[in-house]
Amino acid sequence: MINIFKDKKTFKEIFIDKVESTYAIDFNESNTYQQYVCLGQLLKQHIGKDWNQTRKKEKEMRQVYYFSMEFLMGRMITNNLMNAGVYDVVKETFDELGLDLNEVEHKESDAGLGNGGLGRLAACFMDSVAALKLPVHGNSIRYRYGFFKQKIENGYQVEYPDRWLKDIHVWETRRQEESVDIPFYGHIEINVDDNGKLHVYHKNAEYVKAVPYDVPVIGYHNQVVNTLRLWSAEPSDLYENQGGTFEYHKKLRQISEMLYPNDETDEGKILRLKQQYLFSAAGLNAVLRKHKEIFGTLENLSEKAVFHINDTHPTLIIPELMRVLVDEEGMDWDKAWDITRNCVAYTNHTILAEALEKWPIRLFQPLLPRIYTITEEIHRRFEMELRAHFGENAREVLAMAILKDGMVHMANLAITGSFSVNGVAALHTDILKEIEMKDFNDYYPNKFNNKTNGITHRRWVVQSNPELVSILKDTIGDEWIYDTTKLEGLLKFTNDDQILKRYDEMKLARKTALADKIYKEQGIQIDPTSIFDIQVKRLHEYKRQLMNALHIMHVYNELKTKPEVRQSFHPQTFIFGAKAAPTYYFAKKVIKLINTIAEKINNDSETSKYLKAVFVEDYNVTYAETIMPAADLSEQISTASKEASGTGNMKFMMNGALTIGTLDGANVEIGELVGNDNIFIFGLDAKEVTQLQKEATYKPYDLYLNDPKIKRVIDQLTNGFFTNVPQNEFEEIRRNLLDKDQYYILKDFDAYVKAQQKANKAYQDRTAWLKKSMINTAKSGFFSTDRTMFEYNRDIWHLETIK
Repeated sequence: MINIFKDKKTFKEIFIDKVESTYAIDFNESNTYQQYVCLGQLLKQHIGKDWNQTRKKEKEMRQVYYFSMEFLMGRMITNNLMNAGVYDVVKETFDELGLDLNEVEHKESDAGLGNGGLGRLAACFMDSVAALKLPVHGNSIRYRYGFFKQKIENGYQVEYPDRWLKDIHVWETRRQEESVDIPFYGHIEINVDDNGKLHVYHKNAEYVKAVPYDVPVIGYHNQVVNTLRLWSAEPSDLYENQGGTFEYHKKLRQISEMLYPNDETDEGKILRLKQQYLFSAAGLNAVLRKHKEIFGTLENLSEKAVFHINDTHPTLIIPELMRVLVDEEGMDWDKAWDITRNCVAYTNHTILAEALEKWPIRLFQPLLPRIYTITEEIHRRFEMELRAHFGENAREVLAMAILKDGMVHMANLAITGSFSVNGVAALHTDILKEIEMKDFNDYYPNKFNNKTNGITHRRWVVQSNPELVSILKDTIGDEWIYDTTKLEGLLKFTNDDQILKRYDEMKLARKTALADKIYKEQGIQIDPTSIFDIQVKRLHEYKRQLMNALHIMHVYNELKTKPEVRQSFHPQTFIFGAKAAPTYYFAKKVIKLINTIAEKINNDSETSKYLKAVFVEDYNVTYAETIMPAADLSEQISTASKEASGTGNMKFMMNGALTIGTLDGANVEIGELVGNDNIFIFGLDAKEVTQLQKEATYKPYDLYLNDPKIKRVIDQLTNGFFTNVPQNEFEEIRRNLLDKDQYYILKDFDAYVKAQQKANKAYQDRTAWLKKSMINTAKSGFFSTDRTMFEYNRDIWHLETIK
């Protein structure tokens, strides 16, 4: 078989022939989309043999199946070319042909398989396990529409469908032969035969066929290709026309239509549960089927398989595995439970009680009748165990219950049915163990562990920041690409004037690239020599984009009224990127406020050369690849104790940005690594927030009355300061801040203002700032997902590497 990418001559001939034969045109008539499709298909063909060999080698190995509702992969073409080791051949050939590889790469749509940190983390995990040669495979849903495409119209977020699958998805392979039929509704009949054996029948079920589409995940220069399996809901041959074919097809399409349908209605909750059961049950059953083909039994399952659930969405794996072992394999309950608990591991991603999944029994039971009775039995046995341990009426019995208050508590089920539960940052895990899940941690003292999140440096530096790659190669070589601890070698160059100058040039180049993109797409001109202060993440109240916005208003007031402030202030550009959930009204109002502030300050001829604000439209992975290397100041300002980890903070840090933030999530570990002089920490810490919540004595109105700068910005929300909106446009924001301020924005505001002033002043000592920037890059190696995945494997999975 010819090596397509052996050299430029070979690749050029094959590529031209591929384009001409695929589209029946002369090559010089082809467009960039056609070139992208053919390049992708050739690369997929090139790695096909390695993919097959990997599957063969993994066959009898212990493997991990990583279940996540989201895998936010971004565009895959560049990453795949780099990981396969053929990028340079392709780039040089395209240059010879007069083609812009960058333009061709941009013809790929961002795969709409996630909306934020959970999905991006899962994507980084997949990259790293392949790089480390670990047999780990993803399972998710093949959503036809992504989260949504965001447009800003009159300052408001407006959602449009993200039809990312409208074109060819070159990476996927449909595996029709591995489809799984999934039952919903119906009723359960249980018989016991003369031998005492249980027989369970699911009658009148409404079946849906889950069809897998496999996507290759290429290891970095190592010939390992793992699999991301995406499940699509399609009509089942077992469907019996009970409710009408049209209605069946309509409901069927919805299951794999879009990520996170609105679950404020019963209909939305049912759809979310259908999605969760479909990919959990389909993924599990496909693994069990193959396992039995190889080993002839499921009794050794826990020796060969780990089902890792990323957040609570795939928790139904636990009762589904029990169903297979008890109903289909005829195992007794205790044996089946022992296997199940030794197969499942759970990663918790939240400490917000309201974000822990709970499903009404009145909806769960009719939709998943057998899964409910098994969940009920798990609950009953666990409750008996707790009563025996703590006492008949002990507080812990109710606190740890799986079924209570008419709800199925998914986190409690996930903890009970797994052998490992991990948090995703040191502080997050401590809060889980000592506060939020203390009862479970006391009861299962060795089950909880920490695995601090990370990012894949191959995408977030190697792919995104060529100038930084060049500096690193010239100073410390390229071993850091394989081992990020080597980044510490950069510390030896923090006093090297030449390298500091190149660091400065690198930042300016990346900032100019972002400024050009923003001008091209939104017509807003920003100064690349200003401080780029960036907050990009999901729009949520606890992430406190609102505090950032109020601070910009305060800076504007200072610049407008005090000439001495203008003289000592380095120009600063505040850049936001965020999507608010379509039904999250308050978050959407914050977006409107940010855009209203931007319109006012950007058009003020007196201050706009000092201060600008931009809300970038439709922030996604591809946009992030331009944003992350361009930041000077990384905004990580969530209310302490609310952010599990964060990963944007790590991407910014690795690219030389300094963090301004609270002691929350992984900021704690960033601060410990870089030292107090190289980070700007402010505000309440987690213990102080917890204490305030316990005391319930916080009165934000007092701060409003006693701090003139707070009073001024709060009043400006509704006193006609903004002339292009109705005067009461932001009344709800004002009322929320003064009545409850549950995320302590006003409490932390003064500390945030002072931290910002300190950062602005520090930036003006350019050499000192560049040293701080280099220290952040040098100390960021800990936050590689290669390290995270190594720890998952060492402490939880215990896999051998693929030889």
